[in-house]
Amino acid sequence: MATSRTDAGALLRRDFAGQVLVPGDGGYDESRRVWNGMVDRRPALIARCTGREDVAAAIRFGRAQGLEIGVRCGGHSILGLPVADGCLMLDLTPMDAVTVDPEGRRARVQGGALLGALDRATQPYGLATTAGNVSHTGVGGLTLGGGMGWLARDYGLSCDNVTSFELVTAEGAVLHVDATEHADLFWGLRGGGGNFGVVTEFEFRLHQVGTRALLVDLYYPPADAAAALSGWRDLIGEAPRRATLTAWVGSAGDWPHLPPELRGRPLASTGFVWVGDPDEGRRLLPALRGLGSPVAERVEELSYLDLQTMDDSAEGHLHRRYWKGHYFREFPDDAVRAFLARGADDAEAPCLPAASLQAYGGAIAEVGDDETAFSHRGTLVEFVAAARWSDPAEDAERMAAARRYAASLEPFAAGLYVNTLTDEGRQGVRRAYPEAKLARLTALKDRYDPGNVFHLNQNIPPTPRGRVSR
Repeated sequence: MATSRTDAGALLRRDFAGQVLVPGDGGYDESRRVWNGMVDRRPALIARCTGREDVAAAIRFGRAQGLEIGVRCGGHSILGLPVADGCLMLDLTPMDAVTVDPEGRRARVQGGALLGALDRATQPYGLATTAGNVSHTGVGGLTLGGGMGWLARDYGLSCDNVTSFELVTAEGAVLHVDATEHADLFWGLRGGGGNFGVVTEFEFRLHQVGTRALLVDLYYPPADAAAALSGWRDLIGEAPRRATLTAWVGSAGDWPHLPPELRGRPLASTGFVWVGDPDEGRRLLPALRGLGSPVAERVEELSYLDLQTMDDSAEGHLHRRYWKGHYFREFPDDAVRAFLARGADDAEAPCLPAASLQAYGGAIAEVGDDETAFSHRGTLVEFVAAARWSDPAEDAERMAAARRYAASLEPFAAGLYVNTLTDEGRQGVRRAYPEAKLARLTALKDRYDPGNVFHLNQNIPPTPRGRVSR
């Protein structure tokens, strides 16, 4: 006879210090909620883990019960992959401690911490490490996929700044992983995603970055933006490392830095983010302004913490979402025009997604491509077409528009970022990792998770001989 959810919850609680939730319990719906409002799935059990012992106990229990196992932290997987109907979902968010050693410039971060917790703990010392651009993103998911952020051109990706991991395997064993212990896993965890276990603690290298930043956006009508965007592209190679060049195209919001007549209209922008002394960052402004005649500007000094949280409201948990991404080693003028067209013949067409470009290079490219599982270090810019809406009746139209947009740029692309994969499936994973690197990741999967226990992710399956029946 199958074990009921209530009975299974009671069984798990015997060896579990944290909270176990089943449907109908207080807190269940909050724990299963993720960033994409399209995702509404109901795990059989939610295990709110308080430490590595809880993680190990939950994994052993889930395997014994024949349950799929998902691992949730910030919930920013665009497909909501860790949350599956009928699964055992490990909720790591109670494991959110961050400990900072300011003299040694190190931070120990539990596997359930969000980026905002890391930034708030390190900024009183003027320290930081590369983190993403939305503070309620999970440290774990971001880092295991690579981890792009405003400090990456200066100090490398999030995964480049990890000095060690604490990981619970599919067998429930706890491993310390660094450059000398389990070095094969140390390579794979830096960009290979959550395929090899559950990371319960990260140790990061920190950098003295200060507490100030500069944000610059110059706005153009899309029809007049091609020359400015091409010139912006040409600045990437010569821009200081502290500058992360950015570009955007979409429909403007009700933004106070824009005059009223431009709000709600299609616009394109070129700009950059500078972390450090804003006066130094302003030295790049004349070169950017010399590329065209913008119809509006935003030049804003802000704190690093404000920079790291400025997209939090826009990126909240209530909207329905879909995106597509690409990496580009080059971005020729034809790609510039396709970027500005947004996958449509008419810039006024409804339901067009916005899109962004973010420059790579600098310290990212200086790490050898074979040194980590993260791939495509020769990328010039990353592209993401992002659709956000509220009405379920628009789902098909919004997703189709994002796919058309990405398809219009695919002829120029050279891979993609595993953290922006959506529903591309196995083909997408092959675009994220070159063939030789994917073979190496598969060998790691065979060694550490031959039964593919951790498959509710952008999965790298084991070879057939490594699989076991579920």
